[in-house]
Amino acid sequence: MLFQVEMTVKLPPEMPAEQAAQIKAKEKAYAQELQRAGKWRHLWRVAGSYANVSIFDVENNAELQEIVSNLPLFPYMEIGVKPLCRHPSSIREDDA
Repeated sequence: MLFQVEMTVKLPPEMPAEQAAQIKAKEKAYAQELQRAGKWRHLWRVAGSYANVSIFDVENNAELQEIVSNLPLFPYMEIGVKPLCRHPSSIREDDA
């Protein structure tokens, strides 16, 4: 199943820079691991904000919930999820 996930990060202003850097490094490693595994298919930065739009390819809602809730930045995110399905006019056969 494909899902569009919009994530906006809102770190507390009082968070020490070192702690923020550690969380961001863990987040990057986890995100890249999921991309290599084919679960996180696309990842785009939203220009001018600390946000992204992503496409996840997972088995079901529960798998998406597990992945997203394990993001190190999850406690500091506002998240919106939209399920996707292939458009009948799409020429891409790999968009299941």
